Amino acid sequence: MDKDKKCCCCSQKTKKRSPEEQKKLINRLKRIEGQVRGIITMIEEDTYCTDVLTQSAAVTSAMNSFNKELLASHIKTCVVDGIKKDDSEVIDELVTTIQRLMK
Repeated sequence: MDKDKKCCCCSQKTKKRSPEEQKKLINRLKRIEGQVRGIITMIEEDTYCTDVLTQSAAVTSAMNSFNKELLASHIKTCVVDGIKKDDSEVIDELVTTIQRLMK
């Protein structure tokens, strides 16, 4: 994306992650991506609905686990840093993020 253009869903803030954290998060997402591709194959092969739904629930669970891990990291780093810098906006941002995750 062009750095001058604002994404409709992103704050445009950045977060420097360690190579280990990046690798862990990316590997988790790649496994989820594989699960989603598997569901596509199931649909293409006319797999029975409940079997597809079972796999879909597994993807939802995997995404929830990913979100919990990323949220914990966010709180421990970005939120703590913001509070230390007396940035009260970081708390409002956290509340909004949690509300989005709980929909």
